[in-house]
Amino acid sequence: MTDDHSAPAFPFPRTCPYRLPAEYAGLRESEPVSRVTLPTGKPAWILTRYDDVRKALNDPRLSSDRGNPDFPMLVEIAHSEKDSTLSLAGMDAPRHTRARRAVVGEFTYRRMEALRPRVQDIVDACVDDMLAGPKPADLVKAISFPVPSLVICELLGVSDADRDFFEDRTSRMLSMTLPPLTRQKAFLDLQSYLDELVTRKEKEPTDDLLGRQIAKGRDSGSYDHDDLVDLAFLLLTAGHDTTGNMISLGTLALLERPELRARITGDPGSTPDVVEELLRYFTITDIITTRVAKEDVEIGGRTIRAGEGVFALGGSANHDPEVFENPGELDVDRGARQHVAFGYGPHQCLGQSLARMELEIVYDTLLRRIPGLRLACPAGEVPLKNDAAIFGLHALPVTW
Repeated sequence: MTDDHSAPAFPFPRTCPYRLPAEYAGLRESEPVSRVTLPTGKPAWILTRYDDVRKALNDPRLSSDRGNPDFPMLVEIAHSEKDSTLSLAGMDAPRHTRARRAVVGEFTYRRMEALRPRVQDIVDACVDDMLAGPKPADLVKAISFPVPSLVICELLGVSDADRDFFEDRTSRMLSMTLPPLTRQKAFLDLQSYLDELVTRKEKEPTDDLLGRQIAKGRDSGSYDHDDLVDLAFLLLTAGHDTTGNMISLGTLALLERPELRARITGDPGSTPDVVEELLRYFTITDIITTRVAKEDVEIGGRTIRAGEGVFALGGSANHDPEVFENPGELDVDRGARQHVAFGYGPHQCLGQSLARMELEIVYDTLLRRIPGLRLACPAGEVPLKNDAAIFGLHALPVTW
């Protein structure tokens, strides 16, 4: 693909927390596989229809390897020798298949359910702290990011004292507005800490995800220190930012829609259905399902040439009216389990059961313990996070 600066600038910003970019609907109708210009000035393809997105995410000819010099990036970033794959997220088969198989047992439904009481304790403690503090409170700082941060720290065996460090470095690394060197420094800080953490656990393995992976790898003769550091880094950043932003946006929707609140408080068993619809509706990871073609691939009647970048837009796919009737409506009865909010294919989110559980517990707990919870500002004044790769809210002022 030659540089085409006449192509529209991408990503398209969201102007409302409840609406995807307006451009998506038009492109689905007129040009579902279309060219755009990235902030780096480089061209790429975007896919906006559900079937095309699923096809792309399941096609081995479209690579996840971030070490590929043609891999499409939203921001320019200097790469170190060890950051090209970002563990599972940046691997292709067969390496990805082996690495995922080694860790998938840590995220089974049974293991996640065993973790549920500890997650509930974490959520209750964060709610206690918010209730004991001043009003109004910022739910983003009080609940949305502390909860997933503490849960991931629990999984990895990280000290609670390092929570602020992780939140700060993760936010800096994922920002699309900070200078490249600032983002790179945050990345290296996190990588250095996790390298030291894994080294400590190698000397004294602990009963947590990292300790179990060390023991398992040594038993099989396949243990690799750097791969485990990369995996820890991926779990920390992915589990922190995605779940945190969904907590914020989902809570905003619950506060703005009395019928959703009544559904959960009247029938807590319905919370999983509410969570699935919120995941489909917001699809906050819309622009991170990115690939580069290893060879020519035809999708939606267009030929994507080897070396060209592709953004498979899950948000647009999850609002495709050919698949989801009245997609712009929050309908918890639609049973939208076929959504692609967690991706699709070999790279579908490994921690999706954990994310679902965290969201269910947070929403249930907030509505049960703070029945008078309400916004402390007009919904239109809530600051949107359009300056990061994962959509969300910078703040959510609430009172009770």
